[in-house]
Amino acid sequence: ERGGTAPAGYLGDVVERVMPSVLAARAKGLTDIDQFVDEHIRRTVAGLVERSQSLAARVAAGRCAVVGLSYRLAEGTVHSVAQYGLPA
Repeated sequence: ERGGTAPAGYLGDVVERVMPSVLAARAKGLTDIDQFVDEHIRRTVAGLVERSQSLAARVAAGRCAVVGLSYRLAEGTVHSVAQYGLPA
C-alpha cells in the first residue's frame, strides 16, 4: 500500500526482501506481475552467486550451477528465468 506501513514480523521480513526487486522492476518499466516475479528470481540468483565466494568458485569451475526457476502451480509448468554455470 502506498504511504502505508510495512507489516510486522515474518511478513515484514518478506516485504523487505522482495521490495528491492519490485523497485528494480518498476524502474525498468515492467508492469506485469510475472515480470516482477522473474525480476525477483533473477536478482535472488545473482545475489546467491555474488555473495558466496565458495559458490561462485564452484560455478566458475563448472562444478555446480545455480538456476532460478518459476513454477506455476495452477498450470503445472516451470520455466527457467536465470542461470549461472550452465551452458547457454
